[in-house]
Amino acid sequence: MKKTVVLYPGLSVSHFVPMVELADALLAEGYAVVVAYIDPILKEDIPLAAFVDRLAACKPSVAFHRLPRIQDAPAFAHGVSFLASYLDFVGRFHEHLRDFLLSMPPGSVHALVVDMMSVGVLGATCELGIPGYTFFPSNASALATSVQVSSIRAEGRPGLWELGDAPLDFRGVPPVPASHLTAEVLEDPGSEAYRAVANMFARIRESQGILANTFGSLEPRAVGALCDPRFSPKMPPLYCVGPLVAGSGEAKEEEKHECLAWLDEQPERSVVFLCFGGTGASNHSAEQLKEMAIGLENSGHRFLWVVRAPPSGDDPEKPFDPRADPDLDALLPEGFLERTRGRGLVAKLWVPQVEVLRHAATGAFVTHCGWNSVLEGITAGVPMLCWPLYAEQKMNKTFMVEEYGVGVEVLGWQQGMVTAGELEAKVRLVMEGEEGERLRARVAEHKEAAATAWKKDGGSSRAAFGQFLSDARQPHAAAGLTRPR
Repeated sequence: MKKTVVLYPGLSVSHFVPMVELADALLAEGYAVVVAYIDPILKEDIPLAAFVDRLAACKPSVAFHRLPRIQDAPAFAHGVSFLASYLDFVGRFHEHLRDFLLSMPPGSVHALVVDMMSVGVLGATCELGIPGYTFFPSNASALATSVQVSSIRAEGRPGLWELGDAPLDFRGVPPVPASHLTAEVLEDPGSEAYRAVANMFARIRESQGILANTFGSLEPRAVGALCDPRFSPKMPPLYCVGPLVAGSGEAKEEEKHECLAWLDEQPERSVVFLCFGGTGASNHSAEQLKEMAIGLENSGHRFLWVVRAPPSGDDPEKPFDPRADPDLDALLPEGFLERTRGRGLVAKLWVPQVEVLRHAATGAFVTHCGWNSVLEGITAGVPMLCWPLYAEQKMNKTFMVEEYGVGVEVLGWQQGMVTAGELEAKVRLVMEGEEGERLRARVAEHKEAAATAWKKDGGSSRAAFGQFLSDARQPHAAAGLTRPR
């Protein structure tokens, strides 16, 4: 009987995709893979059930099991209270996952890997003798920063938001402005939001190990700090198993997105690609869209721009659909589409981002600094213009610019408006200037290292993955104990 690894991904596609990419490596090692998942039916994101159906069709050797839905499911809060409401929601499914694991043949489950935001379920499953691991879909630098925040709190500071942009020093990472930490961390220690995030990271440290979606050579300082017992004696083993990026494959001609055909006609490395993630939270205001259009037009460079409709702030009673079809004629400056015809292409809502980034015509990437997008840019060898919007993206921006050397910051985001002049200047800097050449050379080095990380002979991520599988076989793992260092 094959040993089975059960994957328990998060609710959003951005957490779901990289974890399920582990399935191919597990199958190659002879394991069976089951993906147990919650379908929350979120209006704010791509319908997960439809997404899972497409994913299952691409991975026929992987079993997908949807946990039973719950009655009277709590709603998700917005803003700083989101994480607490999310943890409350997934907590209602702990027993369903436990029951599912109990239904499997005794001794058949080799390990359980759970998303960082579902780590509370490990308390309900450790009694089953199944080693439980955390999947951290972001980078080691963000992890190192987050686990050190509690030490700053110990100094008696009531709320980090009071520090504004003052830089904070953490081991293993460059100085991070206090304002760049996640919203929950900035709250008062007594708040529900802060308690939720502190509890989540405490649970992460109690798991058998952490599988992070990164590779060691990208951020050696952060990885070194996390693996140093003097840094945090209670940290479990860290396994850098990235980059876990969805493969593009070869699209059939009849399924090829129109933007790819357009890119085929453009010169090599001549196109600036602008895309800000896959959820409604990435929508820009109508005023910001106009500034972006003017900046792109004035830059003189070719561009591919993914546009979504802005939030409708005029009528608070009117529900906002983040995937509503944008009216480009109304949103963009008069005559913009006609004047830039041929030189630019504006796409609505979505394009196949991995394929676009890997296309020879793509020369720069304006990104919101979501970690999946960052890894996609790095593995494609494309320098980036960093325009963070929310969550940990502000920290990622700092690491991309100051540590990895793969991007340049678009400063206007901090004032809530990137002007046309700044966007024009930054596009020219990356596409034309010496700074752009330096970024291109640096990201090319990381691209090569990323390709090496999963090679059978000497790949650091493949070795870390093998160590994870070996550690999960040890008696201490099944007993629910932290592996001795």
